[in-house]
Amino acid sequence: IPNITANAASARNGVTVAGGKGSGNATNQLHLPSDLVVDDDQTVVIADTWNHRIIQWKKDDTNGQVVVDGKGLGNRTDQLNYPSDVLIDKVTDSFIICDQNNRRVV
Repeated sequence: IPNITANAASARNGVTVAGGKGSGNATNQLHLPSDLVVDDDQTVVIADTWNHRIIQWKKDDTNGQVVVDGKGLGNRTDQLNYPSDVLIDKVTDSFIICDQNNRRVV
């Protein structure tokens, strides 16, 4: 992820920092990403909604790493069901996830 200064001007061409290999469930693909957060070391953490997972891309990586779930759709405590939002709680070093179809925040 390039550093962006406060006085940066807009560019005509964007830079893909995650996914970009079509829709799917491989670690270099996303399927309806709905939210993202960038942490202090420029790691991008994404709610990959239709893959029912939270996946992260470290700076300059070509593949992401599944960090929450990846076990498929479900309502067990180790599964997500269409996660829609993700935050990073720096105090507890954990994710806060809106697990939309399970109607819970974990």
